[in-house]
Amino acid sequence: MTTAISIKNLQKTYANGFEALKGISLEVEQGDFFALLGPNGAGKSTTIGVISTLVNKTSGSVEVFGKNVDTHVYETKLDLGVVPQEVNFSQFEKVRDIVMTQAGYYGMPRQLASERCEKYLRKLGLWEKRSEKSRSLSGGMKRRLMIARALVHEPRLLILDEPTAGVDIELRRSMWEFLTEINKNGTTIILTTHYLEEAEQLCRNIAIIDEGNIIENTSMRKLLAELDSQVFILDTAIEIAADFDLGLENASVRKIDEHSVELLVPGGISINQVFSRFDQLGIKIDSMRNKTNRLEQLFLSKLNDNQN
Repeated sequence: MTTAISIKNLQKTYANGFEALKGISLEVEQGDFFALLGPNGAGKSTTIGVISTLVNKTSGSVEVFGKNVDTHVYETKLDLGVVPQEVNFSQFEKVRDIVMTQAGYYGMPRQLASERCEKYLRKLGLWEKRSEKSRSLSGGMKRRLMIARALVHEPRLLILDEPTAGVDIELRRSMWEFLTEINKNGTTIILTTHYLEEAEQLCRNIAIIDEGNIIENTSMRKLLAELDSQVFILDTAIEIAADFDLGLENASVRKIDEHSVELLVPGGISINQVFSRFDQLGIKIDSMRNKTNRLEQLFLSKLNDNQN
């Protein structure tokens, strides 16, 4: 399988002696949807800055689809689209002009640039705003505009640094659907986010960075399998008795109210076993949700282990 990003022994030390990156190595395969997670100041944005050549590294190497970003600057930029945390376009430019200008940076013929511009503004729900100045857009629309701008040259790799920060839930979900679609169509995506449910929902593989070091690099499935237990909130169609016992070893149930229970499920029991048991007891489940995000539990645990 082709490697989209290959990072080897990447270091970044600032003039004041602060080590933002301490020799990290990381690979992301072509077609992956990859999460890069870490607390503020962990090194996520510095890593993205080095990949996109906006930050000078101290040592190490970065390759994009087999080409070194230092020696093949133009080729790697063609393969790369970056959506930064901060809005960085002119607030006085029109929406369409912002995307068209970006296409011009890549030497795209005007007709093709116009077609691509319309394509991505429509996909991201901005076509009706194309003639408006960007300052009139909501925060969520500005973030979608940055995605359209990053995709106009149709790069093979898209890096998103906190793309849904400050975006309402409905808009965030629509962005998830769009990103899932382009990933299925072949675009490799690297995502940094503080919304851990976002990473769990979208990403297949994950690396956790803390204090300039990669402390975890695995598949999302394997990482979540490390959970010793999960806690769910279940809403039931019938009233639950006060002394309700599920009858599964090491699983415990706490009644919240007449139609809701908190259920602790140990790692050795599948959720299908739980549903089967409820069926046997004649209790219909109307809805189920995690009490806390599963990835959040593991994320905090990994950070705590790294700092101890």
